[in-house]
Amino acid sequence: MSGHGFHVHGPHDHELEHAAQHEPKGLAGQLAVITAILATVGAMFSYMGGATQANAGLYKNDAAIKKTEAANKWAYFQAKSGKQNLTEIAMDLAPTEEQKARYRSKIERYESEKNQIKAEAEKLEAESAEWDHKSAEQLHQHHRWAQATTALSVSIALAAIALLTKKRWMEVATIAMGLVGIALGGVAWFHL
Repeated sequence: MSGHGFHVHGPHDHELEHAAQHEPKGLAGQLAVITAILATVGAMFSYMGGATQANAGLYKNDAAIKKTEAANKWAYFQAKSGKQNLTEIAMDLAPTEEQKARYRSKIERYESEKNQIKAEAEKLEAESAEWDHKSAEQLHQHHRWAQATTALSVSIALAAIALLTKKRWMEVATIAMGLVGIALGGVAWFHL
């Protein structure tokens, strides 16, 4: 190339200029678009996978808190049972009917308190089981999102191999694996 406007270049330079001036066509252009779409969808799936994993952990934590509260209630129930048992022994050993009546009223109070405590403990256990169930559902959904993201990652890797080998059947494999990933994402979306 000279400074006087005269320009000489080889066939390779002509092809590069032509490719730069025109829209990408052929295998490379198709793979670039496919890869961009797969990467975008994969990023969304990855986000959803992380969100469901975080939710699973939070729900499991809530289940553990409710389980601990239930255990505390059951311990309180046992303490009331122990007091009731001691009061029953004291009633049996009481020398007068007046003392027996006083112990009998305490026993009735303990029984009433125990029934309330038992109901509260059972309610907390049910809430804990519900949180555990929600956690398991979120973890299952997380696995589906992770499978979808993995399939899309494999698809992007196949796109790179297709570009390097210039094999059309690899492009088909890229698209097929991408569709598998999108299908798995649909399964995750619909909680299947």
